[in-house]
Amino acid sequence: MPLKLKVGRKGYIILPKAIREAVGIDEGDEVIVEIKDGIILKPAKRKIDTAKLKESLRKHVEILKKIPSRVEPKPGELSQAYLEEEFE
Repeated sequence: MPLKLKVGRKGYIILPKAIREAVGIDEGDEVIVEIKDGIILKPAKRKIDTAKLKESLRKHVEILKKIPSRVEPKPGELSQAYLEEEFE
């Protein structure tokens, strides 16, 4: 849901506490500003949800265990085993 914020005299924008908490921005943190079809503001560092990370890795290990151990996998056999999709 879009949120309308007012820009102050010196160009300051105040992010409400609920938004800062939702994306994990704390006082003193840096943010990244991108200009695309507008302005995109993102935390420079992502807070890692270790429980979610552990669960993703556990699922990944289970997928890898199901792949028969051979020198070379068959085409498409590893289509479910790429970590890149887990962390996007």
